[in-house]
Amino acid sequence: MATSERPRSKDDDLLTEPVHTHGSAKHAHVHSEDSLRQLVNRLSRIEGHIRGIKTMVQRSEPCPDVLVQIAAVRGALDRVARIIFDEHLSECVARAAKDGDLEAEIEELKTVIDRFLL
Repeated sequence: MATSERPRSKDDDLLTEPVHTHGSAKHAHVHSEDSLRQLVNRLSRIEGHIRGIKTMVQRSEPCPDVLVQIAAVRGALDRVARIIFDEHLSECVARAAKDGDLEAEIEELKTVIDRFLL
């Protein structure tokens, strides 16, 4: 391994194939490696936090304590969603505008926002 390489982690597979679909079109999603790593790290922390909540429930810890932790997870997920929305707007929507496919991108974004806000 070269000195500039780092050991692979279990989350590296999540960082491959940065392609997503918009309608019938596919394009590479432009997240920097650093951005992807930060998102995966945030999600891994949330995953650990949820396991902690599960343990709290199994131990019959007080409901208010469990609810406070659930609120913390919700907040963390909302922050991840905000980052993804921001990057989507600055990368995908901007690319669609440049490529002349802005209307389709906006319609898809409206659908996603409707689902997200339910």
